[in-house]
Amino acid sequence: MSIAAVTHPVHTTTPAGFPPGFLWGAATAAYQIEGAAGQGGRTPSIWDTFSRTPGKVRNGDTGDIAADHYHRYREDVALMASLGLGAYRFSFAWPRILPGGTGPVNPAGLDFYDRLVDELLGAGIAPVATLYHWDLPQELEDRGGWTHRDTAHRFAEYAALVADRFGDRIGTWTTLNEPWCSAFLGYGNGVHAPGRTDPAQALRAHHHLLLAHGLGTAALRDRLPAGAQVSLTLNLAAVRPLTRDAGDLDAARRIDGLANRIFLDPVFHGRYPQDVLADTAAVTDWSFVRDGDLAEIARPIDSLGINYYSPTVVAADPEAAGGLPSPFPADRGIRFVLADGPRTAMDWPVDPDGLYELLVRLRDELPGLPLLVTENGAAYDDYSDPSGAVHDPERVAYLRGHLGAVRRAIGAGAPVRGYFLWSLLDNFEWAYGYSKRFGIVHVDFASQRRTPKDSARWYAELIRTGQFPPADTPTRDGGAD
Repeated sequence: MSIAAVTHPVHTTTPAGFPPGFLWGAATAAYQIEGAAGQGGRTPSIWDTFSRTPGKVRNGDTGDIAADHYHRYREDVALMASLGLGAYRFSFAWPRILPGGTGPVNPAGLDFYDRLVDELLGAGIAPVATLYHWDLPQELEDRGGWTHRDTAHRFAEYAALVADRFGDRIGTWTTLNEPWCSAFLGYGNGVHAPGRTDPAQALRAHHHLLLAHGLGTAALRDRLPAGAQVSLTLNLAAVRPLTRDAGDLDAARRIDGLANRIFLDPVFHGRYPQDVLADTAAVTDWSFVRDGDLAEIARPIDSLGINYYSPTVVAADPEAAGGLPSPFPADRGIRFVLADGPRTAMDWPVDPDGLYELLVRLRDELPGLPLLVTENGAAYDDYSDPSGAVHDPERVAYLRGHLGAVRRAIGAGAPVRGYFLWSLLDNFEWAYGYSKRFGIVHVDFASQRRTPKDSARWYAELIRTGQFPPADTPTRDGGAD
């Protein structure tokens, strides 16, 4: 059954190479856009704490106000409708719904999401929900966070509660967004909340996040209607060796294991890769994996979400060690190489072929499993010109290239069912604060004024006409693509 078959009606305009019912959407995350950090009964998350810690977030920025979506959600849904979006991927904020992570529910938090979901449905936009996008309640972190096994069980309770409330209106659910980032950036090299730097704890957190996914999947299945879809979103890496030398090939094997197979094998095959266990044996003995865990983690899901921004190129280098802690446990002797070519404002290489490679790989490794591109986009140094317009030709080119890669992958047999552009709005970009803009809608954070960029109009035209708009033709308001 396709994703579109179990969600609310969506736009079905399909450019050549995209299947009927292809889901056209955009994505955001709660802490990055909602604001109202201390309002409506919400309690602190690890990102509230982390962003208030001096030196952790650029310019000392926090998500206290962000894009003020909590108060401006109606305006934002109207923007989505004006762009012709068929679906909107958002995340629930755990500390807004269950202050402290467990215990009594916060009615005001549930009421906010009731209003948001109803507004989306009233605009003909399918809500696609993510239960966890990195904002762990701080009280659970104080008890050990994702290194503590009990957190996985608290997540399952939270999933059940949210499903009970919204299962009649939301047809597609994602348990976790990018658990690699939660585990390895949060507990491995400390550049994300909660800011720990312990590779053994990162691997423990990784396992408990996957256990939370399995327990959460079970809770969702128990509460949701039979037709609802349950998913997981991973930021899988297109890993390439710099050369075909044996050392570079082995470096690629190791990083593929720590970025990709450490998730794909337990989730879809109920096992950890033997080479990954061997590579990390000096870091941990994996004694935190208990009998029954892998069966729980491998509960069947209905689709897999893929977040992709740029490829990963590696080389063997005996001198590669030291400096900032690495997010990858046991990567000593591996050098990460920035590929040649254009870069985004994040200094990430622009390479649509990496997305094509990932989708075709998953076609082969997970035959028949529906795929969704749940995040794809780019940060550029956007600004509003004297007329108030925001021209972003680099982002338009990025989207054209990557959507072309999706179309090629579908043509090659990859069962891609939808595409969610990251991001709808400029927002709080984690450790970069407000210095990086991923949105197709410009946000003036001082006034909270929203201005659709040329890329928003380009995307809307693609959805409306079913064809890639020509790069050299003006948009409807006269701006050039």
